[in-house]
Amino acid sequence: MGKASRRLVVHKGDEKLTEVPIIKIDRVMLFGNIQVTSQAIAFLLDSGIDLCYLSSNGRFRGRLTPAESKNILLRIAQYERHLDNDFQLAVSKDIVKAKIQNGKSLIKVYQKNYPDIDFSEILATLDRSLDNVILQTQVSSLLGIEGSATAAYFRAFGQMFRKDDMSFTQRTKRPPKDPVNALLSFGYTLISNEILSFLFAVGLDPHIGFLHSLYFGRPSLALDMTEEFRHPVVDRFTLYLVNNGIISRMDFEDKGEDGFFLTQPALKRYFQHYEERMGKASEGNSQNYRNLIREQAYKLARSIQTGEPYRPYTMEG
Repeated sequence: MGKASRRLVVHKGDEKLTEVPIIKIDRVMLFGNIQVTSQAIAFLLDSGIDLCYLSSNGRFRGRLTPAESKNILLRIAQYERHLDNDFQLAVSKDIVKAKIQNGKSLIKVYQKNYPDIDFSEILATLDRSLDNVILQTQVSSLLGIEGSATAAYFRAFGQMFRKDDMSFTQRTKRPPKDPVNALLSFGYTLISNEILSFLFAVGLDPHIGFLHSLYFGRPSLALDMTEEFRHPVVDRFTLYLVNNGIISRMDFEDKGEDGFFLTQPALKRYFQHYEERMGKASEGNSQNYRNLIREQAYKLARSIQTGEPYRPYTMEG
């Protein structure tokens, strides 16, 4: 990949595959052994565009980002809020409640189309989890509730797949042990990297979170924000791909202990539909999902600066 005027140009050998004007580029994700000229890298960074490096199978390797925002006052406020136990607990509660509510909404949306499936017991479990969140006084206890609620949600999620060769029984990762888990892991990687980019752009430190504790090299704040988008964006998109036959079992390679990975042709198909999905308006909102994520990053920044409650995204259902 190189630069020509204000365009990126992609070559394979002597063949030019494509060229794209910089105005149409939000981010660049490189899968596998892609060579990028130093001129192209400088052009992207000067234009405020990230380069994200992943293996050919979608494993995140790292990223190049433009210079950090100069909003040092926002980052100081973020560090202070992280040490404010009341603020940390309040934000964490809102995130967990939003995630559980989004799981309920996705189940209800599916049930409207397939009323013969009884999800009442699982929905009752999620309601009890929501009630339990309110009573908690420690962030660590919220993680336990979130884990139990997610396990209940995935029991319903597994019943939503209508293709015999693409079943789902439980969430597995590192490695994903079946094709559906591979799709979920890949989708979560993409969405968390989009969130990471927006947090950098706003001026926040993605490594200082509230629900997720600090850990060396972990983008805890990006993981916090990812929770509110897992079910309405990635899980729903995964159902769309599988139930509409866009991605099937034949589109995966089984690499044994390393798990399942999309083939190269399937990966291109995945990205085509992913971009279409991210460009669509979200339920009950005139904005598309990508702009909605950007708006949530700004909302989180305002909450950190003012101390006002943060309102995570919740889908209608």
